[in-house]
Parts: sequence; C-alpha cells; structure tokens
Amino acid sequence: MTVRAEITSSPTGPGPTTPGLPPRGVVRLRALVLIRWAAVAGQLFTAAVVQWGLGFGLPVLAVGGTIALSALLNLTVSLGRPASARIDDREATIFLAFDILQLAVLLYLTGGLLNPFALLLLAPVAIGATILSLSSNVALSLLTIVSIAVLGVFHQPLPWRGPPLELPDIYQTGAWAGLTLTTLLITLYGWRLAEEARQMADALAAAQAALAREQRLSALGALAAAAAHELGSPLSTIAVVAKEMSREIELDDPLREDVELLSAESERCRSILARLSVDPAGDVSDAYILVPLPALIEAAAQNYDRGTVDITYESGPVGDGVPTMAPIQVRSPEIMQGIGNIVQNAVSFARHEVRIATRWTTEWSEVEVIDDGPGFSEAMLDELGTPFISTRQGQEGHMGLGVFIAKTLLERTGANVTFGNRSVAGGGAAVSVRWPNPVFKAT
Repeated sequence: MTVRAEITSSPTGPGPTTPGLPPRGVVRLRALVLIRWAAVAGQLFTAAVVQWGLGFGLPVLAVGGTIALSALLNLTVSLGRPASARIDDREATIFLAFDILQLAVLLYLTGGLLNPFALLLLAPVAIGATILSLSSNVALSLLTIVSIAVLGVFHQPLPWRGPPLELPDIYQTGAWAGLTLTTLLITLYGWRLAEEARQMADALAAAQAALAREQRLSALGALAAAAAHELGSPLSTIAVVAKEMSREIELDDPLREDVELLSAESERCRSILARLSVDPAGDVSDAYILVPLPALIEAAAQNYDRGTVDITYESGPVGDGVPTMAPIQVRSPEIMQGIGNIVQNAVSFARHEVRIATRWTTEWSEVEVIDDGPGFSEAMLDELGTPFISTRQGQEGHMGLGVFIAKTLLERTGANVTFGNRSVAGGGAAVSVRWPNPVFKAT
C-alpha cells in the first residue's frame, strides 16, 4: 500500500494577482445592506409625512407592512452573514430585484406613475449598472420596464385631498416612455463606463506588475554578475588544485574517480558563472511562454541529469475522451525551479533510475517523479515541505530547504504537492505535483 502524506495549502492560482477593481458582480454585502437601510428610513419618513404631516390618506397597514418586510429581510441578511462578506453576481441581482419589486408594490399602493417618487425605481438599476454583469443588468432592466408598464395601468388612487387626481393619457404615456428610456440609458451607459474603468484599472495593474518584474530581474542580474565575479577566483583555485591532484594520483587509486568528478563539477560551475557574467538576467524571452507540459518538465529536469542514473520520461492522457495532445503550461520560473529541485532530490537518492511521468485528464494534469532509492522515512512524511526538515538523514550541511522551496514555488502556481513511497518491491520515493483545470491548445 502506497504511503502518502498530502501537504497542501490554498493555491493562489497561476500567478500572483495584481491589485485592481473587484471582479464584476462581486460586491461587499455591507454596501447593499446600508443602501437598503437608507431606503427603509426614507420610505418610513416619507409615509409619515404624507399620512400625518400633509393629512393625505394612505393605506397604512399595507404600506407599513411592505416597508417592514424590507426591513425584516435586511435584518435577517445582516445577522445571517458577516458584514465583510462578498456576494456574487447572482446574489446581488436577487438583492436588487427584491428592491425593485418592493418599490413597485409601494407605488401600486400610492398612485403608480402619478406618484412623483416613481423615479426611485431607477435607483436599483443605477446601482446594478456599476457592479453586475451585462446579463444581470439586462434582467434588472426588463424587470423594471415591466414594473413601470404594469404601474401605468394598474394602481391605487394617488393619496390626494378632494377628487382623485386625473392626468391626461398623453402625459401618463410620456411618463411611462420617459422612465423606460431612462432605465435603458442608465443600464447601457452606466455598465459601459464601469466596464471601461475596470479595463483601464486592469491594464494599469498589469503594467505595474510587468514593471515590477523587470525591476526584479534587473536587480537579480546585478546580483548574479557580482556573485559570478566574486566566485571566479576561488573556483579557479579549486580547478587548478583538482587538476594537480589528478596528475599525482595513480590510475588505479580509488580516489581518482572522486578527483575527476571534482574537476568536472568545477568546470561546470565555471561555465555557469561565465553565462551569468555575459547575460546575468538570463534569457527572459523564453520565460512566461506557453509550452506543452511534458516539454516543460523535461526542460526543467535536464539540468540535473548528471549521468549517474537513468532518467526516463513518460507522458499520456488518462481515461477516454481526453485529448491526446498534452496540455500547455506557462514556462514560469516557479515551475522550472520547483520541478528541478524535486528531480535533483530524486537523482541524489536513486540507485539506478528516476522515472518522470506526465499524465492528464480534462480535470487535472499531473507530474510524478519516482525513484528507486530508499524512499522517505515514515516519521518525516507528514513534515516534508517544512523548512529545516531534511530528506537527507545522516548527512550534515543539508537544511531541508530544497523540498520546502520546491513545494512553495509549485503551490504558487496552483499545484498540490504530494509526497509518498512506492509500494512495489524495492521501494523508492514518489512525489506528485497536480494542477487543476488544464488548458489544451486549440487545434
């Protein structure tokens, strides 16, 4: 039975988010609750002035009950959810649709479109135009237009001293047409202006993020150039000493292989430092492009292929109805470094082979790095990925940061990282990296 210890944290998505306006249709519940409380207070004040201040006869029970229903619903919402909660597009649409219907009932009881407060029907439409999606705005506009049309035909008499107020039909038709046209204009222009403001804010945030990334790359390049310069001298000394040792050691000396390895590794370090000196920021043109996932994983792993063990690659879909073409993934430094650290750890402990399998379905894509080494200690499985918990037991100088860095970087891309041991004979470690919602390139 395979032993696994899943170490996950809340994924942050494919990349760091940039500040900007909130997504359309997402609004703080507290804002709508406060607006409704203001509306309830205004309705109560107006009804009291009309009934007892002006002496007009209102259907007090019906009007008071309609206002009380709105207040009761608002109180229920306030107590049932925290004020800082955010509601989505659907909930906000229902919230504003109730306000339209409540206003329509009040206007029906108090004269319909003859009531000068009929203009208040436009308030929920104006609010929705700035926070809701286009489809939700269309739904609210249709509800408002239908309410206006019904109120133009069916309503109780306007509270009035003396005989009922009768206005010419042409005036009532004009009032209906004016309210309907204003509803459409508020929806169209309000939504469009809010959408353009969001697009501008998103573009500004993206530009700021790109500028910040370039600044970080520039600073990293300067640091790399300085490090290459400082490390050049001691590395040259190591290379010279290694060559002198190789000349003095006999061909059959058991230490000769170690000395040759030291020379090869020092030469490799010199070539890396030479590249850093020429282009310290690296070739960033290849960064952040979309590439097939198996190719990305192989590119990340090849830097750690020392030739001491065999590294094999496998890839393919899982299940029926899954595209045979591999999903594409952003060639981000987080994935390159994270997968590289995992492969490096596997190569360090493998006896003969490291197998890297890339699999995908329509719901997830996964990379599994498997080696035939001793595997992870059962006691440390639950702690893997924590700083200073080393997978290299009994070896000094290893602080356990490699696995921690790999896990942290990969989780920043939205992946879940799982550590486990193989159940087959001979054992070995298995590290799984899984991303949800793979993206397939259109053909």
